[in-house]
Amino acid sequence: MDKIIRKKTQEVKIGNLYIGGENNIAVQSMTKTKTSDVKATVAQIIKLQDAACDIIRVAIPDAASAGAVSEIKSRIKIPLVADIHFDYRLAIKCLESGADKVRINPGNIGGYKKAAEVLKAAKKYGRAVRIGVNSGSISKDLLEKYGSPTPDALYEEAVRYVEFAEAEKFTDLVISIKSSDVYSTYFSNMLFSRNCDYPLHLGVTEAGTYIDGIIKSSAGVGALLLNGIGDTIRISLSDDPIEEVRAGRNLLNFLGIQKTGIEVISCPTCGRCQTNVISYAKEVREKTKNINKYAKVAVMGCAVNGPGEAREADIGLAFGKNNAVMFEKGEIVKTVKENEAVEILLERLNDIINEQGKI
Repeated sequence: MDKIIRKKTQEVKIGNLYIGGENNIAVQSMTKTKTSDVKATVAQIIKLQDAACDIIRVAIPDAASAGAVSEIKSRIKIPLVADIHFDYRLAIKCLESGADKVRINPGNIGGYKKAAEVLKAAKKYGRAVRIGVNSGSISKDLLEKYGSPTPDALYEEAVRYVEFAEAEKFTDLVISIKSSDVYSTYFSNMLFSRNCDYPLHLGVTEAGTYIDGIIKSSAGVGALLLNGIGDTIRISLSDDPIEEVRAGRNLLNFLGIQKTGIEVISCPTCGRCQTNVISYAKEVREKTKNINKYAKVAVMGCAVNGPGEAREADIGLAFGKNNAVMFEKGEIVKTVKENEAVEILLERLNDIINEQGKI
């Protein structure tokens, strides 16, 4: 098998895009601002749009936040999801105000009767609903049955909610099953995917700060994606939401699912290096992080082996003593001075992307 074969799930419309089916995997993030602060929230969403975020979610803890949805929606281009806990009336208000989807957890929104009112409103306005199952809000009987939020408990809770929604004649569903535990996240989603065809929103919840969060998400979300599972993802980080989008894009990129952005490959360095290759690799990564079109760039520490080891790169540098060779697709094209190497590479990279029609 030379590529990942994705499971074909039901297609669900969210604003101006679709997830599930054969559609691209959508990268999501969530604002960190007070939603009632329209100016700050819109400013953050616009930055996320520019970073290639596909769907944005906002927290709706109160009436003021729900009242801001219409204005926020009118000033952004990507689908808006309202995240609701505890008060089902806020979900209905957001749907009335134009939210493209609401995220609810029937376990903490007042039970099935109130959740049914949300589904009724979503159906009325032609909107989608994400039902979120979280390890922190598993039904008491399932906790008693399994002893803890095990993958089986999470899966069984998700199935209950699906059956409830279907009984209400509502099928514009996206399901998420999340835990801060990678193992539980992975196996509960595997179980669900084997037995249900609704699109899955993937994520490891409360994954932590930048490094820890990326490692956990790469393990849990990445493993599911490699199995062809997942229709939209969020890499949850205690960090700037821009980093969530970059991490999500990079994950899809590195798995070969969706090629966007610059992929920087670099050697780990060793005693053969004659300069600080690590700093040059970091500089290239930093200066290309905002490019949304795909190319592979190599930064290598050995002028002899570098071009051969990274021959698949569109362009690369292999450093020697006081200079570097620049190569394209494994073929050396010139030798440049070390202190000019990165800027020359970036100039040529821009040309390559233009020539390939990627901008």
